[in-house]
Amino acid sequence: GAKAGITTQFVVGAAGEPDCEILETVDRLYRDFGLTRAYFSAFQPIPRTPLENLPPTPPLREHRLYQSDYLLRRYGFALKELIFDHNGNLRMDADPKMAWAQAHPEYFPVEINRASREQLLRVPGIGPRSAARILRLRRQGKFRYLEHLRTTGAVTTRAAPFILLDGHRPPRQPALF
Repeated sequence: GAKAGITTQFVVGAAGEPDCEILETVDRLYRDFGLTRAYFSAFQPIPRTPLENLPPTPPLREHRLYQSDYLLRRYGFALKELIFDHNGNLRMDADPKMAWAQAHPEYFPVEINRASREQLLRVPGIGPRSAARILRLRRQGKFRYLEHLRTTGAVTTRAAPFILLDGHRPPRQPALF
């Protein structure tokens, strides 16, 4: 359920601010003021207003900010770990967790049968619920196949390049385009 607390909303893009500035503010509000949740709204110009001639903000930018916010709030990521481009913006071609994983090959592959919760949460395709299920199911036996991992709710097509199952890299299916 929803927690009571302090929330705020950012209209993104009207002032030309980069994503790193927004997320620095959000991070500081979480740390220093006990912010419960931040919301983001992509700017859309409204006719006959002072900002009517500004371009609209792409909805994907709003989505990437929400993904980054989740990494900060629920996945144990620090702001300095997020990947920004030279303009201080998040990548649009990869979600923030995938961008981090691609930038940090030294952390992979992660052995699903031995990884800590924190290590599991760094794997693309594994979220808090699937990590908890993995930890619980590991007590009953080893994960050896992607099909077994899929039962936890993990998105195995995203996770496969970053994991080991009982010491082996899982087979990867080619992307269907």
